Amino acid sequence: MNFVEELRWRGMIHDIMPGTEELLNRGMTTAYVGIDPTADSLHIGHMVSIMMLKHLQKCGHQPIALLGGATGMIGDPSGRSSERNLLDEKELRHNQECIEKQLSRFLDFDSGAPNRAILVNNYDWMKEYSFLGFIRDIGKHITVNYMMSKDSVKKRIGADDAQGMSFTEFSYQLVQGTDFLHLYNKYNCRLQMGGSDQWGNIVTGTELIRRKTGGEAYALTCPLITKTDGSKFGKTEAGNVWLDPEKTSPYQFYQFWLNVSDADAAWYIKIFTLLDREGIENLISAHNRSPHERLLQKRLAEEVTVMVHSRADYLCAVEASQILFGKGTTESLKRMNESTFLDIFEGVPVFEVKNEVLQTGVTVGDLCTIHSNMIPSKGELKRLIQGGGFSINKIKIDNPDQKIGKDMLLNRKYLVVQKGKKNYFLIRVV
Repeated sequence: MNFVEELRWRGMIHDIMPGTEELLNRGMTTAYVGIDPTADSLHIGHMVSIMMLKHLQKCGHQPIALLGGATGMIGDPSGRSSERNLLDEKELRHNQECIEKQLSRFLDFDSGAPNRAILVNNYDWMKEYSFLGFIRDIGKHITVNYMMSKDSVKKRIGADDAQGMSFTEFSYQLVQGTDFLHLYNKYNCRLQMGGSDQWGNIVTGTELIRRKTGGEAYALTCPLITKTDGSKFGKTEAGNVWLDPEKTSPYQFYQFWLNVSDADAAWYIKIFTLLDREGIENLISAHNRSPHERLLQKRLAEEVTVMVHSRADYLCAVEASQILFGKGTTESLKRMNESTFLDIFEGVPVFEVKNEVLQTGVTVGDLCTIHSNMIPSKGELKRLIQGGGFSINKIKIDNPDQKIGKDMLLNRKYLVVQKGKKNYFLIRVV
């Protein structure tokens, strides 16, 4: 497979340095992307770069994932990000282990193949530099004029920017260039990839390699992913959509992809899945014929959830999604873990009942009117039951005197009460 052609039809190339495609066509090429290690999980904003590495390895080339531990030790020099915090080495190593585990779902690190993936942390070589050593070995090869010509610098030091730009921020392109030089020397890494906002920093690395070694190195960037309405990709009201199931449950993860717009789904399915061109084009055509069936979103959500989590997690998420639309069963509620259960019923009114009430069993009538005040009167409850529109844990109730005991509790503490088709309530035992 031709790596550049694969990225091109998927819409994953923004800029590419002349000679890059020829380099890749000559044989196995080693390439890297940088990843911010300031959290112990990746989020879906990282997935574009990860998918570039995945396609690279699939096409027979060698991927390197570089964790920016040196940057993590500095923090965000601009002071504008609440996400990047100063890390000590212990935190950094913990984050590295967690991220490596997640990356192993995408990349082959262990097979022993010539193009097996490599994980590195730039703190391991940057910590050895003294300030004098850095400006002697690196700084003298790149002129201030060259650094000032970068768009990322021009935007920050314009007359209208009262904040200006710190020396740390200004010199960041030298740090990134040093990474590329190190990987070039140690692994014969000839290509750096990243988001389009990194073009200036990446090109500084190619220039540093040329000036310091006389060698050739190359750059390739992908577009920054947004939503078609212009809003930021990968953000929800709760914050980032994480790959760690403890931070974003598989159900929430699945729901994110399931709820993207038609236009976004047609774009994202090319970027975030491995489906081939013909398969995607057929899927888009089928979706356009019956958009109400949301075929694109369903397949996108399936592919990404299985890749990041597992087939079992995907099936659980699908089953959980059906609960609120009347297709769930008592058994599906019983199988659900508490985290997914609470995700599904987030925002549903909750009524608390004392534990002792269910010890010897309590009638539905007393539970709903006396102990929880969920329903104003037993008369109203009776009318609901007679109308066939009242159930507990998806079991239709036909008698207000029916007993409810602890054996019916879900996750040992919940009951799901349903009035009509769409009105849900939770009873939580305390």
